[in-house]
Amino acid sequence: MGRFFAGVLATIVVAAAAAFVAVWFGFVPARADSPPFPGEKWAARRSLDATIEREQPQPPYPYGPVTDATIVAGAKLYIAECSDCHGSGVGEASKMARGMYIPAPQFQKHGVDDDPAGETYWKIEHGIRFTGMPAFVGLLTEEQIWQIAYFLKHGTDRLPAAAAKVWNTPHDD
Repeated sequence: MGRFFAGVLATIVVAAAAAFVAVWFGFVPARADSPPFPGEKWAARRSLDATIEREQPQPPYPYGPVTDATIVAGAKLYIAECSDCHGSGVGEASKMARGMYIPAPQFQKHGVDDDPAGETYWKIEHGIRFTGMPAFVGLLTEEQIWQIAYFLKHGTDRLPAAAAKVWNTPHDD
């Protein structure tokens, strides 16, 4: 039995050493224009999902009830702070968005209205490590982050008229 455990321990040590060597000598892809290495997407997604599940705010959410004015404020903040990477109701993805790895979701095509508002709030507040998504904590107020989360939760295809105007008006990139 002792030989079995020694074999298991040796396997773990060799695997850890191989991982260290791969990272130390740059054999793990670091380029934004290279395909992900095996298991990279799964590991990143699983870790992100587990973290968000554990840390996201739970209802009832603050700054409610959500009004048309809240959604308009969120739309304006989104255009100012988020649209360069995530797009708006007009135009194609920006050059910056097309060059990102991991690609930023384009909300005119892939909304997050099916996600809980707390999850969207968490992503905006904390950002996502190893992507282009920055943390906005300290850059926007808590209320502003909630306004963007509520705007995105509302869905871009059923906006109040004033918010739809903000969303669908071309802006400077």
